[in-house]
Amino acid sequence: MKKFLIAFNIVFVLSFSAVSLKAQDGSSYKSGIGLRVGGGYYDIIAASFKTFVTDPGAIEINIGFRPYGYTGYNWVNLSGSVSYQHHFPIGSVEGLKWFVGGGLTAFNTFSKYEDYKGFGLGVFPTGGADYKFGNIPLNVSADFRPTIALIKPYSYYSSFYAGNVGISARYTF
Repeated sequence: MKKFLIAFNIVFVLSFSAVSLKAQDGSSYKSGIGLRVGGGYYDIIAASFKTFVTDPGAIEINIGFRPYGYTGYNWVNLSGSVSYQHHFPIGSVEGLKWFVGGGLTAFNTFSKYEDYKGFGLGVFPTGGADYKFGNIPLNVSADFRPTIALIKPYSYYSSFYAGNVGISARYTF
């Protein structure tokens, strides 16, 4: 697990330094990179990259993990997800938008126990709120992603998980 965390941090730092760090002025932004903390089956913490492909439309990519364990059984999920989000302004609050969309997640569960390992694939609708601070290059968002498993990694895995709620913070550029 230590090797994975070290490798994850190296990849995150390199990807962060590989992009232009020019901050946007005001309450709009083109792209952002940071972290998403959530309550999903497949990830609890993820690197998050969000970029607008049109004025209202954005793509968000997350690469994350979630460790599990109880009474001597330990396993970890590694995941990747991508979603499309269509944004709408909220009233007169500059920088605040709500969004709806959907996405796909793929994850793999690693364990030395056959009952707790395998590949999973799921789809999810998504919705939430997104806020870009006007004076600093920071974006925060909260989202809800109820996930439907198309492929379950093991038999105990639920086919539907409604508790996937997350909070993201990203450096914008």
